[in-house]
Amino acid sequence: MRCVYAASEVAGFAKTGGLADVAASLPRALAERGVESAIIMPLYRCVRQACKDLRDTDLTFDVSIGFRTVTGSIFRATLPQSQVPVFFIGQPEFFDRDDPAQGAGLYQFTAADGKKTDYPDNCERFVFFSRAILEVIRLLGFWPQVLHCNDWQTGLAPVYLREVYHYYHQPSAQARFRSMRTLLTVHNLAYQGLFWHMDMPLTGLPWRLFNFEQLEFYGQMNFLKAGIVFADAITTVSPTYAREIQTPYYGCGLQGVLMQRSRRLHGIVNGVDYATWDPAGDALIAKQYGPDDAPAGKAACKRALQRHMGLPDRPRTPLLGIVTRLVDQKGLDLLLPVAPTMLEQDSQLVVLGQGDSAYEKSLSALSRQFPEKVAVVLAQDEKLAHQIEAGADMFLMPSRFEPCGLNQLYSLKYGTVPVVRATGGLADTVVDATQASLKSGKATGFSFVAYSPEAFLDTVRRALDMYRNQPESWRALMKAGMTQDWSWAHSAAEYEKLYRSLAGTE
Repeated sequence: MRCVYAASEVAGFAKTGGLADVAASLPRALAERGVESAIIMPLYRCVRQACKDLRDTDLTFDVSIGFRTVTGSIFRATLPQSQVPVFFIGQPEFFDRDDPAQGAGLYQFTAADGKKTDYPDNCERFVFFSRAILEVIRLLGFWPQVLHCNDWQTGLAPVYLREVYHYYHQPSAQARFRSMRTLLTVHNLAYQGLFWHMDMPLTGLPWRLFNFEQLEFYGQMNFLKAGIVFADAITTVSPTYAREIQTPYYGCGLQGVLMQRSRRLHGIVNGVDYATWDPAGDALIAKQYGPDDAPAGKAACKRALQRHMGLPDRPRTPLLGIVTRLVDQKGLDLLLPVAPTMLEQDSQLVVLGQGDSAYEKSLSALSRQFPEKVAVVLAQDEKLAHQIEAGADMFLMPSRFEPCGLNQLYSLKYGTVPVVRATGGLADTVVDATQASLKSGKATGFSFVAYSPEAFLDTVRRALDMYRNQPESWRALMKAGMTQDWSWAHSAAEYEKLYRSLAGTE
């Protein structure tokens, strides 16, 4: 079994969110199962700066973007802690622009008013990337049975495969392309790659595809919809999210398309890379620990986190942690109204993240209002993320929707009890602490359903009450979470089964 995994970001090279973590972990786990994997991603500036074994293959290709021809090149490196090859698509005009110091990211830049804005040429950039994926496969002669695409940035690749490369002029390559199957993973349906309809000529695809059943979406071109329609199979990152996105509330306008393709839609929970996220071997935290010595280990990590964040060293004060993108999806509109009430109950709050300027300003104001109770870092900081997971007593994820979520899985492993809204992957991975679940030993956290500040606050109060007044139940919660196995081995087995089904090799 051979697979090409195409993604716009991969942890260790470039990262903005959970997609990058999955793109680094799943191919490695598949390789351990004997699936021959390779990764294709753009060659961003941060890759050139950070990748020590990057080398040029001296292979180039041309792609038509509208009325012009754009040349790309292919570089190679190896995925850390594996032998999985990573092939980078070099195109300086499109990909050599990210510079955090100047507010330039992978997909957006920070405008003069402080708002993050999509690059105006994102359509061209990822038209090029989708075409380049297939050109790289051809030039390298690395012919997979399955091309695994991810999110809207690769959404046009299944379209190009079927509409263009199935008719490739070289018979031998044409046969290879025709035997290839495609899988699209939707990591977050809210991000769809919507572009002006007059950008359609940039794709080189015929206008006949711009219709409500294929590429058109309320007058715009929709890359993610294109991938959903043309891929041989679709996955999302949890079973509950796969069901949710077929409803109007969660479907982001694509629920009808997803219902039509429901027989080819699968939900597979993301795994955790325990080589990176395990307190027993985590070199980034103050004291390593496991399920049996978690109270002492977490106490040391909590003390170190409080000191690092400039908070008073109060071992008995519950410390709540958040590591997230500061966007509407993450339930910050639930947190901010009730935060003062929550903090008045003798608790501390540590927040790490960046995103919408309105949330950044509100959280900064909260930290000024409660300087001895709230610490906020507006950044991406992998080391601090580990320290918060280890040092916090509980982790807050009141998400409006959450396709899978990884931080609740990290929290379980670190004995940091998650407080979540029961949606998507959060509903699939966190068992609410009821009398019945506590008695059976299955409880791992706290959850609520109604999307309201009151429901969130009530759930936080339940957690605080147990932390303060039921220490034995709290330790049982911690241990139950820490001893669960959410490793990639389980998820990779499900993906391999799906690959073999698509390739007809079951």
